[in-house]
Amino acid sequence: MIAYQLSIFAENKPGKLALVTGVLAHEKINIRATTISTADTFGVINLIVDDPKRAEAALAKAGMTVHLREVLAILIPDKPGGLDNLTQLLHQEGININNAYGFVLEGSKKAVFVVDVDQIQKTEKLLEKKGFETLNTEKLSAIEPTLYTK
Repeated sequence: MIAYQLSIFAENKPGKLALVTGVLAHEKINIRATTISTADTFGVINLIVDDPKRAEAALAKAGMTVHLREVLAILIPDKPGGLDNLTQLLHQEGININNAYGFVLEGSKKAVFVVDVDQIQKTEKLLEKKGFETLNTEKLSAIEPTLYTK
């Protein structure tokens, strides 16, 4: 299953993230995951949201440089070696990971690893063949992470 990630290119200045979150809040679009990386004066804000196409349109209308891209959100076991099993498989098949990030759903049970790869259709078929479950945008949006408090 394919999911979608928004990549917003922005100057590395105070308030730029607030502009993005303000547009999405105004449109009642829920952010489900995010990463931010910068290189000196510019950065990229990657978002998984519950309505990616509407979010892309709203951010573009607000004058932001935004790109919607297909990604794979892969369920992996949250245990030592869980991520290694996936990355070794991709390496063996010559699949390059261009961008990735992850988050835990249930401690010691499940995690999600989001990947932007150079061969998405090949990767999707390979993961299905090897028994990995992928999540589309709807399933990602429905996730309710388990919270643990002491």
